Amino acid sequence: MRIFFLLLLYSTALFAQNTYPEDYFRSPMDLPLHPSGTFGELRRNHFHAGIDYRTEQKTGLPVYAAAEGYVSRIRVSSYGYGTALYIDHPNGYTTLYGHLSEYATKIEEYVRAKQYEKKSFDIELFPKPGELPVDKGELVALSGNTGGSGGPHLHFEYRDTKTEEIINPLFFGLNKIMKDTQMPTVYGMMAYALGDKAVVNESEKPVTLHLKLLKDGTYLADKIYARGNVGLSINATDKSTGSLGNNGVFKVETFVNGSPGFKAVFDQFAFDESRYINYYIDYQKYMANGQRFQKLFVTTPYPLDVIRDNATNGQIEVKEGETVNYRIVVSDFHGNKRVVNGIVEFSDKPATITQPKKITPYFVKMANDNSYTKDGVSVFIPANTLYEDFYMDFDVKDSILYLHDDSVPVHGNIIVSFDVSHLSPEVLQRTFIAGVDGNRILYNNSYMENGKLTAKVRYLGKFKLAQDNTPPKIFSPSFAEGKWLSSNKTFSLKISDDLSGIATFDAWLNGKWILMHYDYKTRIIYHNFSDGIVDEGRNDLKVTVTDNVGNSATFETHFFRTQKTTSVEKDK
Repeated sequence: MRIFFLLLLYSTALFAQNTYPEDYFRSPMDLPLHPSGTFGELRRNHFHAGIDYRTEQKTGLPVYAAAEGYVSRIRVSSYGYGTALYIDHPNGYTTLYGHLSEYATKIEEYVRAKQYEKKSFDIELFPKPGELPVDKGELVALSGNTGGSGGPHLHFEYRDTKTEEIINPLFFGLNKIMKDTQMPTVYGMMAYALGDKAVVNESEKPVTLHLKLLKDGTYLADKIYARGNVGLSINATDKSTGSLGNNGVFKVETFVNGSPGFKAVFDQFAFDESRYINYYIDYQKYMANGQRFQKLFVTTPYPLDVIRDNATNGQIEVKEGETVNYRIVVSDFHGNKRVVNGIVEFSDKPATITQPKKITPYFVKMANDNSYTKDGVSVFIPANTLYEDFYMDFDVKDSILYLHDDSVPVHGNIIVSFDVSHLSPEVLQRTFIAGVDGNRILYNNSYMENGKLTAKVRYLGKFKLAQDNTPPKIFSPSFAEGKWLSSNKTFSLKISDDLSGIATFDAWLNGKWILMHYDYKTRIIYHNFSDGIVDEGRNDLKVTVTDNVGNSATFETHFFRTQKTTSVEKDK
């Protein structure tokens, strides 16, 4: 009886893990849900972690608390989610609202006070439970386009409060307002020869398979002639009813002779797993032409939760005399499915297209630490920084580090160090380790460690020492010097830096620090007069901007403003 009870508890807990409250939360916006981005969608260096509400190409639309709870975290950043809000709910979930233009009044006042206290626009706060309570449906913010947003929208997430695992928002009832009657679309398919002796269609290199759309809506793939192990990949998207753009799919499964071969389900994943997208997709294909093909096989196992039921690693083994039937099923959250059928037939024809085996003196074992040094330049690759073992190009010529190329994805940080003992202190202060991409110089945050200039990078390619001796620019103020700004709600300027990038910006009005909001996409910084810092009459403004190596620029001007309801308040 005890064993039965324990089994019952276990099965109940397992079931509960996959059951979510569909009617507990409300939609965060009173808009139709035609998402511009869906959960698990394939993005650069990450899987999309939520759902994006289109906001009619507008900012400033109401955003509501999805349920009662309290504001547990506030993050204002020039990048990433921009102005973001986190609400913890009593049922164990957290909702996140990103790219906001501003918070509702009580939250905005709380944040503004903290920004003035810390004298910083970028800020992260963790209010205590009960400090900022919210009710279900309460206005908590206005939608925006802040941070790394590519256009006005609301980024909305659900997370497990304890584990911080990110969960597909459609599990929480949003599937009822996001209509979808269309099957996913498969745009392309590829086959791979896996292993030293494998051949696919007389090629050791990946081959493109053509797809024929049949009357029943399924695809028929070109027949594959192969020996050894074969892997498949697809380029697939989904589109919901009323949505203009393509979104990600929910599930991809393969079946080999009727038996499960591979499955990827975008139901939830941990935030620190997101960069595994670079191994989940055919990264070389992506870097070559920007297309994201999802690999339906694994060569080196990796801890990505969306991959499961993968006993064969998704590889199709083709033995002499055998013909293998496979089926790929691509599904969206609403159960619409697109099927690809195909055949792999054994062939012992040799490869006419070969994949040269490049061998260098530098064989990187992903499971080990790897260190390389030449001519005052050192490279340290910690264990599990890369996804696979490979022969790496490494050389130093004319003080330039040649560290393979960007066709190989990097998961963690590679530590690159340069000897800078030949540089004077004045030159060293403005020096950083730069990535070299054609004629472009890419800044990497650099610091002194063990007597060497060091940087942590997450890509391969060329690196060299570079100097930034040019200060940032402050330009295009929204007013002429000496102008009356009595009727204005804000004033703004633009700031930029051509090399190392902007590190800090500060402004003072009549000697008092004032809060400037920053949008790096438009290069605009602006101040709200509603902060109440402005004086009656003349106001002297000073703005200072510093880049990442310490160059700074200062801009000074003045304007006039009055709160009096007389003729003087008219702009002159």
